[in-house]
Amino acid sequence: MNFIEILLSEKLKNKNPMLDVFGADRKVLQIACQDLTNYLKVHWNMVGREANEWELADKLEEFYQKEPKELEEFIDLWTGIWLKKWSERVKLLIGNEDSKKWDKVTKILNNAEPLWRRLSNRKELQEVVVSTLIRNGEICGTSILAENLLKMELGENKRKYATEKEQKLNLINNTLRRARELTRSKGPLIFVRIDKGYYNNDF
Repeated sequence: MNFIEILLSEKLKNKNPMLDVFGADRKVLQIACQDLTNYLKVHWNMVGREANEWELADKLEEFYQKEPKELEEFIDLWTGIWLKKWSERVKLLIGNEDSKKWDKVTKILNNAEPLWRRLSNRKELQEVVVSTLIRNGEICGTSILAENLLKMELGENKRKYATEKEQKLNLINNTLRRARELTRSKGPLIFVRIDKGYYNNDF
């Protein structure tokens, strides 16, 4: 378990004692950790820098040594905002609920997958989109949203480009526009399908 996981698991459990962050709700903790990492990278201007994960861990530990109370207060505040966003942005789908509605989106994302895998610098492109989401107030599920926005753009935009550079430029410009529009929207953006049996079990 890393430093961010330790800090966040405590705060998430304090704010929502029903969360089993080391069991059934482990995914919630993982997404929160990724989101906090992304948030700090943006606010400490580490986006696009090599070895920024190590740099970030060092900076956090140093902050904790020098200002433990201030860091605690920041993590506490951030976790509260993140949980509120989580309840707005994440919707659990039970069984096949709403499956027709999402068939089209799933098809576009699946079609985009081979194009996405062939794309060089996809990590850097994703970081730029994550950064735009965060700067526009979106702090929940930022990596998932950024990847899906890029894939949607790839899957929908079938036009042929003269060069890979032109394709990437168009891809990033269109995706950043979508990202800004998305941050102004209300309601769920991430849909998690849960097996019906999960809720029918008697404990």
